Amino acid sequence: MIGGLGSTSLLRRISSQGRPTRPPLRVVLLALVVAVAMLLPLIYLLLRASALPFDAWARLLRPRTLQVIGRSLLLAGSVTFSTILIAVPLAWLTARSDLPGRRMWMVAAALPLVIPSYVGGFALVAAFGPRGLLQRYLAAPLGIERLPDITGFPGAWLALTLFAYPYVLLTVHAALRRLDPDLEAAARALGDSPLRAFLRTTLPQLRPAIAAGGLLVALYVLSDFGAVSMLRYTTFTRAIYVQYTASLDRQTAAMLALMLVALTLILLGFEGRLRGRARGTAATPRPPRPARLRHWRWPALIYTGLVTLLAVGVPLLVIGTWFVIGLRTGDALARNWLGPAWRSVQASILAALAGPLVGLPLAFLVTRHPGRLSRLLERATYVGNALPGVVIGLALVFFTANFAAPLYQTLAVLVFGYLVRFLPEAVGALRAAYVQINPQVEDAARGLGSGRVGVLLRVTLPLLRPGLLAASALVFLSAMKELPATLLLAPTGYDTLATRIWSATAEAFYGRAAPPALLLLVVSSFSIGLILDRDRGEE
Repeated sequence: MIGGLGSTSLLRRISSQGRPTRPPLRVVLLALVVAVAMLLPLIYLLLRASALPFDAWARLLRPRTLQVIGRSLLLAGSVTFSTILIAVPLAWLTARSDLPGRRMWMVAAALPLVIPSYVGGFALVAAFGPRGLLQRYLAAPLGIERLPDITGFPGAWLALTLFAYPYVLLTVHAALRRLDPDLEAAARALGDSPLRAFLRTTLPQLRPAIAAGGLLVALYVLSDFGAVSMLRYTTFTRAIYVQYTASLDRQTAAMLALMLVALTLILLGFEGRLRGRARGTAATPRPPRPARLRHWRWPALIYTGLVTLLAVGVPLLVIGTWFVIGLRTGDALARNWLGPAWRSVQASILAALAGPLVGLPLAFLVTRHPGRLSRLLERATYVGNALPGVVIGLALVFFTANFAAPLYQTLAVLVFGYLVRFLPEAVGALRAAYVQINPQVEDAARGLGSGRVGVLLRVTLPLLRPGLLAASALVFLSAMKELPATLLLAPTGYDTLATRIWSATAEAFYGRAAPPALLLLVVSSFSIGLILDRDRGEE
């Protein structure tokens, strides 16, 4: 006991001597450059909106506009709340329990992230609509001729919940793997039940990860166009898209987009309050002992299977039906899909490699040196994530065409567009992982003579590995299905799986859309399987 106390005292003394009082200037400059680059769409919107007379802003206070804002906030809040309720139990079951096949379930539960929202929305309508597949199965035995219409808020809420909960799942799963299981074990030893120990000990430590994932979900809902359009629920994003395309009024669309940016800032402030001043706990490299479910095993399997069935099985069933129809008509095998698959993987891998690298300075500042500057730099990166892809695409087309012509419609600009769109996903995952690392571990290594680079390479990065992998997974999967930015920024002839799916579904050639949709699922499931398969030998 005395030796243990002496070691702790020595660690604290070394920590207090080695901890820098100010953030490194080079890290601040890197984060500043990243934040400014991520604000290019906002600069574009300000330039467009500045051309309008002052009285034009009064149009934004019309009842119709306020109604659209209210509907958008209602949908974003409802989806965020439901995704947290779904994802946190799933993350615990796949990270901390003896759920049979938990690695397989983790991969399956994360797959909805790769399903494009417009494909998922149509799949739900085709399955549960008034004349969908479910109605056909119920017609003969029960005589049901028509099911209730799911379009509107219920359908949009269901679709976005099923396809957005992996944002919370991946961040919470990564955080759970870094929490010290001895804390929960100590609570159990003091007489707490498993549920009470989780609620009092583990859940408060998951607050940063839940807040980061919930923020990503809310921004995803605010920026989504495919699902809300397919299910006919008017949101802020759809209004912006109509102004850009149907009305050809880019100035009014820019004003609407600026209001969306304002909503993003409000969400960021709320997320910051919810996150609180979370500090890292002593991270442990050893895997926790899986909790035994005992008689809860079957309910857990039913719950996990039901979520996976709705989020993955239903879209896969609809896509499979398209594929069979396409084989009969000859559309499914009429084209070569390997080229678009390779181009999708190429651009997504580049974005997945760049995302954690670019987001690391921001995550470091906001967790190790919290303050106004670090919070401001971090929140600047979230502007692009809340904007529709068409706004980001038009902004980068404007800047490259006018100020960087050699970069116009190049792969580099496409990857940069993906970063603008999805960097917050990487920053959120890295931040959630950073707060699980006890700062005294880094301080002690620095106090013992290691420089900042040595501490980063030998101490921080190994402990950040789950967060780095989660960040890469989020960026890769989101880039694979991104459509508007790809259509506007990709080089000429650089079609991807997402653009092939969109062009086929837009012309109602669903059999032709099935092969690229299946390839998208296969490639993404393989990649996320490699990323999440870190528990080999535990089962």
